[in-house]
Amino acid sequence: MARYTGPSTKIARKFGEPIFGPDKSFERKNFPPGQHGLARKRKKLSEYGVQLKEKQKVRYTYGLLERQFRNLYEKAAKMKGKTGENLLMLLESRLDNIVYRMGIAPTRAAARQLVSHRHIVLNGGVNNIPSTLVKPGDVVGVRERSKSLEIVQDSLAAKANKYSWLEWDSNTLSGKFLNLPERTEIPETINEQLIVELYSK
Repeated sequence: MARYTGPSTKIARKFGEPIFGPDKSFERKNFPPGQHGLARKRKKLSEYGVQLKEKQKVRYTYGLLERQFRNLYEKAAKMKGKTGENLLMLLESRLDNIVYRMGIAPTRAAARQLVSHRHIVLNGGVNNIPSTLVKPGDVVGVRERSKSLEIVQDSLAAKANKYSWLEWDSNTLSGKFLNLPERTEIPETINEQLIVELYSK
């Protein structure tokens, strides 16, 4: 399956929450998409359906394809600790997500594009692979010639959230990934145990 490039609000309505961030269209139409979205009586989801829906929600939230997500899950399963929490920590340490969390880009999709178009540096060198896993101590920043980009400037001006696992320097437009976040520090509403149960079958 190719990466989804359609309306993000349609996906958010499918899951019943604004998974891509604040969305005025979602606020106006916070019911399922489709011709009968408001009136349709939905059957109660099976246990498998609930688990699958949660997995798909996380996939869309972080912008991963199925194979990428599965590989990351298998890596999380081999790590010490709880598999579900390990999975979220790995998702949070992806380069495109770090760029988004630092406020360099307004959305994860925009962050992925900035990385792909070689506007982001990792430890001083240009990195154009969004799935790169950033390690604690690594420094992520905006490439010198890209610092004046309108999308970067606008996003940094609107930056509101600060995260304890990231350190940002507004003078150099770069930040340090201090440590892997604790589960309680990750703001997304995700029930990772459902994903573990789904893949454990």
